[in-house]
Amino acid sequence: MDIATILPFAAMIAVIGAFAGVLAGLLGVGGGIVLVPAFYYAFSGLGYDSPQLMQICLATSLATIIVTSVRSVSSHHKKGAVEWPILKSFAPGIVIGAIVGVFVASSLRSETLILIFGGVGIFIGLYMAFGNSAWRLGTEMPKGAMRAVVAPFIGFMSVLMGIGGGSFGVPTMTLYGVPIHRAVATAAGFGAIIAVPSVIGFLFADLPAEVTPPFTVGAVNIAAFLVVVSMTLLTAPIGARIAHAMDPKPLKRVFGGFLILVALNMLRKALWG
Repeated sequence: MDIATILPFAAMIAVIGAFAGVLAGLLGVGGGIVLVPAFYYAFSGLGYDSPQLMQICLATSLATIIVTSVRSVSSHHKKGAVEWPILKSFAPGIVIGAIVGVFVASSLRSETLILIFGGVGIFIGLYMAFGNSAWRLGTEMPKGAMRAVVAPFIGFMSVLMGIGGGSFGVPTMTLYGVPIHRAVATAAGFGAIIAVPSVIGFLFADLPAEVTPPFTVGAVNIAAFLVVVSMTLLTAPIGARIAHAMDPKPLKRVFGGFLILVALNMLRKALWG
């Protein structure tokens, strides 16, 4: 890849990272829900479309989540918003689910992973657009056999989507009566628990050298990781300030609609090319 290609690529990834950071701070959603399709379009546009491309997108997105999640949970902890008993009790199951997710994702072709991302992305978009914070499945978080199912499911699906804990963790906690601000804070911790073991696994992925973009180790593109992390660390506080200055609910509905459109477009690409 020559300098004439690298510079536009770096600029594109920087814009993507900035946008993801603002969304994370503004809406309490992980940047992965934006990063995965953005990486996919960026890498495929550069000619790296292959059966393994989605693995690279998922792995690189998860790598960024390690940094942003640790920073976020530290910030929330200082405000006393993290429900540590929930985080600790769900951590083992989430790790197990994440590890299984790496093995499954590594064995699937891009088209299958796109179908999964598109289908689940539509569901997440619908929840963001039309979900009601008053909905309840119970008055306390699942325990015993139910937790043994829910926690691995969160880790497994998050890895197949390349996202942190917010998209599955926040709805799960609010449905069981955890206040939204504490659910967002605790789900930030889910992100690190999901991302660390999965990224370690993806670093050992054996992908053909001819299909991987430059600066890729295993399935993680180090260049995209560094650029995105730099931008999200700069822009996430901007999103948080905007969230405190205005009601983010209408924006959440708009983003839910935007996510549905992105997911539908990825489904179209997987099904009809």
